[in-house]
Amino acid sequence: MQTIYTDLLVVGAGLAGERAAVEAADAGFSAICLSLVPARRSHSSAAQGGMQASLGNSVMGEGDGPDVHFEDTVKGSDWGCDQEVARMFADTAPIEMRRLAHWGVPWNRVVPGKSIYYKGGKQFEKVEKEDKEGLIMARSFGGTAKWRTCYTSDGTGHAVMCTMDNRCAQAGVEVHDKTEAISLIQDGDTCYGVVARCLRTGELRTYLAKATMIAAGGFGRIYPNTTNAVICDGGAHTMCVASGVVPMGNMEAVQFHPTGIVPTDILVTEGCRGDGGTLLDVDEKRFMHEYEPEKAELASRDVVARWMTHHMREGHGVKSPYGEHLWLDIRHLGAEHITGKLREVYEICTSFLGINPIHQLIPVRPTHHYSMGGVRTNKDGAAYGLKGLFAAGEAACWDMHGFNRLGGNSLAETVVAGGIIGKKIAEFLQGCETVFKTDLVSDEVKKQQSRIDALVNCTSGSENVYKVRAAMQDALAKGANIFRTQEGLEECVATLQDTLIRSRNVGLRSNGKGVNPELAAALKLEGQVKMALMVGYGALQRTESRGSHNREDFPARNDRDWLVRTLAYWKSESDTLPTLEYEPATEVVELPPGDRGYGKSEIISADSKKGK
Repeated sequence: MQTIYTDLLVVGAGLAGERAAVEAADAGFSAICLSLVPARRSHSSAAQGGMQASLGNSVMGEGDGPDVHFEDTVKGSDWGCDQEVARMFADTAPIEMRRLAHWGVPWNRVVPGKSIYYKGGKQFEKVEKEDKEGLIMARSFGGTAKWRTCYTSDGTGHAVMCTMDNRCAQAGVEVHDKTEAISLIQDGDTCYGVVARCLRTGELRTYLAKATMIAAGGFGRIYPNTTNAVICDGGAHTMCVASGVVPMGNMEAVQFHPTGIVPTDILVTEGCRGDGGTLLDVDEKRFMHEYEPEKAELASRDVVARWMTHHMREGHGVKSPYGEHLWLDIRHLGAEHITGKLREVYEICTSFLGINPIHQLIPVRPTHHYSMGGVRTNKDGAAYGLKGLFAAGEAACWDMHGFNRLGGNSLAETVVAGGIIGKKIAEFLQGCETVFKTDLVSDEVKKQQSRIDALVNCTSGSENVYKVRAAMQDALAKGANIFRTQEGLEECVATLQDTLIRSRNVGLRSNGKGVNPELAAALKLEGQVKMALMVGYGALQRTESRGSHNREDFPARNDRDWLVRTLAYWKSESDTLPTLEYEPATEVVELPPGDRGYGKSEIISADSKKGK
């Protein structure tokens, strides 16, 4: 069996992972990124709209700055974020955008003079200043006071990902693709690397490292309908859950994006609405301005998704063979704008829907998009529970998003957090000496090989992996969706507990050899169900509504009792529910809890009592 040594091992080769690896490599350390797919096919590439940074170059961004960005981020989180982390992010984002420009990202630039823009379907005129010519341009996004989302048409993730991968090659970072990490090598105190499976041959190999980083993106595929790629299945998270000592933070905080296309759930960017697109109902009438007079279509994602679902519940949805939906209208933006600044949207609509958005409406409805929860870390990116383990990006609960993230903040977070945490990892590696315990490594490899053999031989049973996975997904879709109730969540949790038992009795239909998707799915299934239980059980226990977590039976945001972050552990293999603990949402309070300015919600003040 092959054993590979490195200073920094990154599980994931998207923007957060590669950005951190660049920092370590530039500091003189060896770095390897593991990836299921070639790095440039990482899910970071799918991000369309842009990255938020308060550069203030556009006339529509005048007066913007880190303080305004910070305030928007905290309000967007519904006061669920770590404000110290949100401040670090807002202060660093402008620096990182300029660094990316220096590395080669072809940002859209300010063109001086008169130009038109749309808001709420109406046309307006702006005049960009001559002295800003050629500086990084920005567009409007939901929940923001200013235009601050830096973009490259609607292919921002792809452009930045290609640039970052080039930078990794320049720095000497290795990317081992078609490789899946299946288990942490750890002794309950320190992490020493991972056991990985080659997706070409099926062989196991070990990666030993002084520092290990989880940067494998989100876990949206535990839901049946999601904008996430098939590789976003939470496999890296399941390794941490299995440790028993690394908690997942705020797993009940799940974001549903307003505009997934019907029926495929592929995302069309928030940039459509930021550039002036509108949402229409079955009568082809706008409705968001009736619910949110000030922000309308550009309220935060949790608010827009809720009002869209409410509007369909009220009988205003469009009937279709694939369920009800609403319309997204960008026709008034014109052919030049749609085929230029929204060209990916144009291609998605023509290729996957067979419609032309220049002339036709786009069928959309809210669908799972992002997980604010993940591997809980401190502000330096160090994971709770294990020394030498770090996390960044959507995989982590760093926690700048709290219970709802703003569009453009997560893509920016990948490079900002990757840079900040990469520097901290380099500091950790300075003078770090690690003794790798050969018996610990050998035992973990044997354990994983035994798991594989048991699945191949159907030792524990012959449950079908795909049917069990579908049962998990169905339970979450029914009980832990946009609107949540005690009855629905109790049923969800009970179903998932039964599904957990079934997941332990899975057996393969195939022989498990070589390139084997069934084996890959089976290896992570039990961990996925445990994560689903963290979502459902955490949501059941949180008796309030905050951000994307909306309890119809507890509609108030309860700062008195619930201004806290959930920490979910799976402490024993025999447990049927996660162990939930809580910590203060933030130790540093720069912006006291208040009204977001959008989204109608009662607030129970924290004044009478401190958080749990």
